[in-house]
Amino acid sequence: MYLNKAFLYGNLTRDPELKALPSGGQVANFGIATNRTYKDKNGQKQEATEFHNIVAFGRTAEVIAQYMKKGRPIFVEGRIQTRSWDDKESGKKNYRTEIVVDNFQFGSSAAGENGGRTGLPASVDGAHEEQPAPKDDEAIKYPDEEINPEDIPF
Repeated sequence: MYLNKAFLYGNLTRDPELKALPSGGQVANFGIATNRTYKDKNGQKQEATEFHNIVAFGRTAEVIAQYMKKGRPIFVEGRIQTRSWDDKESGKKNYRTEIVVDNFQFGSSAAGENGGRTGLPASVDGAHEEQPAPKDDEAIKYPDEEINPEDIPF
């Protein structure tokens, strides 16, 4: 069995560009930058940045294009793909390696920004309205009876 899987967590290098395919579907193209910190042979701390081309299709493309902007963090899970095409003007063959998104998650926003929320509607980022804490006289009431472990179905 073969495996082609990539996991990236980084910041968008540009706003997603949403386009319509001839089939009517949607495609979004954008870039992600990832950083790596290491020590060189002299023991000095160094940082290297990698830039990745990302492509998403369908509803995933629409959601990413709607909510993500340059600089925002995102987690992407996908596969690595290399496309090639001939440049009609120069006659040269061009190649582009990109990550095709299978799944993604919005990254967290900076602490204090929007109160820790990502700025997305609850239906998108899974956040719910906060419920007030119960007052002392409204404390949770537990049953008086003992639970028999044999009654638990698992």
